[in-house]
Amino acid sequence: MKSGITIQNMARGWESKSVGEQIAGQEADATSPSEEQRVAVAAAADKQRKRQALELQRERILNARTANPHRRAALQAALSAIEEELRRIS
Repeated sequence: MKSGITIQNMARGWESKSVGEQIAGQEADATSPSEEQRVAVAAAADKQRKRQALELQRERILNARTANPHRRAALQAALSAIEEELRRIS
């Protein structure tokens, strides 16, 4: 008879724990970001990385010095393309 009481108490305790875990899981779901929010954050981070890369390329081109007119024209064309891309993503 004593073991029957213990089993019943164990079952109740286990059931209460399960309910507590369900409540905790629901609270965690409520505070975690949605898939749309995660996608938006990732897109913003990608945009920022791309902008930084373009700005570094732009800076490298601006620092380049050359007397060769063909090379200077190529650098100017690259600079124009980078600046256009920066305007597009801003």
